[in-house]
Amino acid sequence: MSDPMFENEWSKMLSGDRYNATHPNFIKKLEYIREKIWLFNSLRPSQVDERKAILKEILGTYQDDIHINQPFRCDYGENIHVGHSFFANFNLTILDEAEVRFGNSVFIGPNVSIYTACHPLEREERDKGVEWAEPVTIGDSVWIGGNAVILPGVTIGSNVVIGAGSVVTHDVPDNVVVAGNPCKIIKRL
Repeated sequence: MSDPMFENEWSKMLSGDRYNATHPNFIKKLEYIREKIWLFNSLRPSQVDERKAILKEILGTYQDDIHINQPFRCDYGENIHVGHSFFANFNLTILDEAEVRFGNSVFIGPNVSIYTACHPLEREERDKGVEWAEPVTIGDSVWIGGNAVILPGVTIGSNVVIGAGSVVTHDVPDNVVVAGNPCKIIKRL
């Protein structure tokens, strides 16, 4: 059964407009994916095929040479697009209200968080459940160190190393090492 009001809110979410995040169908989608993620995280490490089957169900696009260590968390999954040779260590969290795109040969350390969801500064708007989302894009041959946080709207170029514990608040060009909070270029490659 189609819900034009929800489809309109979903479209606004993906286009970066403010939307009503409290619409009941958002909650239903989140609960559905959380069940799938719970199952993914509950499988034995040796159940590689079963884990990949769940990822295939929830991710927007991905290649066969993907590996995500458990536990993994995401909001919708379908807004995540992964290239070839992708590895994510333990505790990857992706809030994918907007698209999150990974290039090829991306390596992610443990406890990395990638956020697209944004909330208003105005209390009244926040209290109404108003949100918007900004996409995150990560290029080819990127290594993201453990405990890094990638904020909404950031584009990370190719051949980039992000130091452990970094908070990425702005776009990162190709061929650099960045680190810190907020992260800054510390070396050109």
